[in-house]
Amino acid sequence: MNFAVNIGGIRMKNPVTTASGTFGYGREYAGFVDLNRLGAVVIKGVTLLPRPGNPTPRIAETPAGMLNSIGLENPGVEAVIEKHLPYLARFDVPVIVNIAGDTVDDYVKLASRLDKAPGVAGLEVNISCPNVKKGGLAFGSDPDTAAGVIREVRAATRLPLIAKLSPNVTDISAVAESVAGAGADAVSLINTLLGMVIDVNTGRPALASVMGGLSGPAVRPVAVRMVWQVYRAVNIPIIGMGGITCAEDALQFIMAGASAVAVGMASFVNPRATMEVLEGIEAYMRDNNVGDIKELIGIAHERS
Repeated sequence: MNFAVNIGGIRMKNPVTTASGTFGYGREYAGFVDLNRLGAVVIKGVTLLPRPGNPTPRIAETPAGMLNSIGLENPGVEAVIEKHLPYLARFDVPVIVNIAGDTVDDYVKLASRLDKAPGVAGLEVNISCPNVKKGGLAFGSDPDTAAGVIREVRAATRLPLIAKLSPNVTDISAVAESVAGAGADAVSLINTLLGMVIDVNTGRPALASVMGGLSGPAVRPVAVRMVWQVYRAVNIPIIGMGGITCAEDALQFIMAGASAVAVGMASFVNPRATMEVLEGIEAYMRDNNVGDIKELIGIAHERS
């Protein structure tokens, strides 16, 4: 059986990767997961300078999910290059770096710096970040703004670019089309849905930042729907994510049009979730005489 996929120039031995922000820098899970078995490792989002993140509390459990407002806590790009990339270089797995910024110039500087760093297979551009020059609206909330970020980043690097799309938009297909036209080699979706929890015992929001991002099985139907729509709108590969806990979940995304899938919150509950998803996909293909994973990509469109 052939499990290999090509995500915008990133050659993956299988379609299972990790969702940024849920797998640390790989080292944290190496005792539970054979990193060499993954299709790729997407590391925690990085910014130009170190960030302490948002004040606590910044995580709240919800039915079938989790609300988080970590605030992109990270040690900054130089520390990632010096400390984390050399560790990951020991493994036979593509490393994708998620980048985030407050301005377009931040993204450009990050892309230019990582373009010269060894061991980077591609960049995932987090356009769900707030654009401080536009009053805090997310870069990905508007097709033109999203395209503007990708266009500038494209000019700053030769690395494959994956635009990570926000679900907090009216028309996800329009945003996907705009970033594809601006030079994105692939898209990943969805990022978290904006949500809020109130502690009824105190009458206060459960998160110090009031609102946060909802992830987990509760968002999966929304994510599968958006992958379905984007598959019909663009001709670049899709990495699907949002509430994947098992192989059946992952196969829904693949059949909706995703060429690869990312396991996120499930790794918090089960550190071996990525391996179980991969092994489950392999078992499904054996049981159904599927010789190539590509035979499954988008088949739901043919049967609808």
